[in-house]
Amino acid sequence: MAVKLYSAEVVGLEGEIIDVELDLSQGLRSFTIVGLADKSVDEAKERISYAIDNVGFNPPHKKNQRVIVSLAPADLKKEGPVFDLPIALSYLLASRQLAFDPEGKLFVGELALDGTLREVKGILPIAMKAKDAGFKEIYAPKGNGREAALISGIDVYEAGSLTEIADHFKKLNELSKVPPTKFEGQKTLLPYDISDIRGQDGAKRALVIAAAGMHNVAMSGPPGTGKTLLARVVPTLLPPLEFEEALEVTAIHSVAGTLAGSVIRERPFRSPHHTSSYVALVGGGAWPRPGEITLAHRGVLFADEFPEFDRRVIEALRQPLEDGVVTISRSKGTMKFPARFMLVAAMNPCPCGNYGSKTKMCLCTLTSLLRYQRKMSGPIADRIDLWMEVGQIEHDLLSQSGQKYGESSGELRKKIIAARRIQAQRFKGTSLRSNSEMSIKEIEKFCELDEKARLVLNLAAKGMDLSPRSYHRVIKISRTIADLESADKITVEHIQEALQYRPKQQMV
Repeated sequence: MAVKLYSAEVVGLEGEIIDVELDLSQGLRSFTIVGLADKSVDEAKERISYAIDNVGFNPPHKKNQRVIVSLAPADLKKEGPVFDLPIALSYLLASRQLAFDPEGKLFVGELALDGTLREVKGILPIAMKAKDAGFKEIYAPKGNGREAALISGIDVYEAGSLTEIADHFKKLNELSKVPPTKFEGQKTLLPYDISDIRGQDGAKRALVIAAAGMHNVAMSGPPGTGKTLLARVVPTLLPPLEFEEALEVTAIHSVAGTLAGSVIRERPFRSPHHTSSYVALVGGGAWPRPGEITLAHRGVLFADEFPEFDRRVIEALRQPLEDGVVTISRSKGTMKFPARFMLVAAMNPCPCGNYGSKTKMCLCTLTSLLRYQRKMSGPIADRIDLWMEVGQIEHDLLSQSGQKYGESSGELRKKIIAARRIQAQRFKGTSLRSNSEMSIKEIEKFCELDEKARLVLNLAAKGMDLSPRSYHRVIKISRTIADLESADKITVEHIQEALQYRPKQQMV
């Protein structure tokens, strides 16, 4: 007897519906799974057989019968233990130990040998796909329900064991629907506030502009001047996640297995070490998985000691910084992962940190200094919007206590949210969310400069020898500065401030 149930898996970051077909016939004892299944799926035969036995049903391994399971489509690789539950239920259905209508129902879950269900990764994109495909119900392990219930329009049931699922269909002890998960904004009290930082007024202003337009930032200065602390206050300035953004971010972390709770309410802040590998940062593997730059999507990627990262890793940032996606190609396929993040890079002026200091002597050799400076290639430097120097702080200022320095993160955040609302209105009807995402076409449409501002920009571009990309980035920064002031047009003052954030050329 042949039966068909429905399951799903995650390919890249998207859910894919998988048909689980099982045929049961008399013959020599065998249990075969076909459909381009990997080792973890093939091993499911033993888990399923003993789970069925341990919950009181008649298992396949105690009967002379042939069991064949086909996972379709056959040309799509199947991996992971997510198919355990639908395969077990399809066997019980085919062997007439259980009776229910599988239409409109989708099943996912890993089985333990005692029949309990273990949580699976990527339930959110699976639930999204299930809804789009017209399914009415999804059955998931206990612990996955609240995450799946973020998606409205589909009933979510979660169970702790195969027995609970069976009793539900026998109408002995029916499962309750998981109530819809309500999305609420950021709740966590962040440990840093920009008003706690002493001095560094120029750097603070640059971070406010960067947060308002989601621009990339690079900070350069001697060790111990507060670059890391400045980077860590950036999340306190960014506006809270919107629901659509929260779904995107939650789905990514669900697939990666880094999700704590049912939904991410705060913008990600990822801070990989400079010794991290290319695959850890960019993503990859035999079957591509997201890396740190994708886990930072809609949030902040903080790269401390930026020139110390592997040159290959630094150059790999070109595509995501420009397009907001990263493409990973392997012999088994090509994946595109979202990577629309705000890069905050911090670096010393040289390996020892004292190059250019008036009080300390640089101990670096000419060779090491050149190698350090050349790590930052022209194309990468062009893709960073704001460059700022973070200098030494006066010791008298450090000795003061019990004071706040400038506006708080909360006060500045209100101004940034107001600027983002202006951008949202400007980009209504487009896929753009912030000024940093504008292409040349959008810059021409949305960034109106008065004549004097255009003249100043062109003169400065010639004098500073700006590349076309840098030229347009100056306009985007100017647009953000104007938004912070609720100005319709970009004026000379906005252009002049934006030009201050272009990198200063340092010659050895």
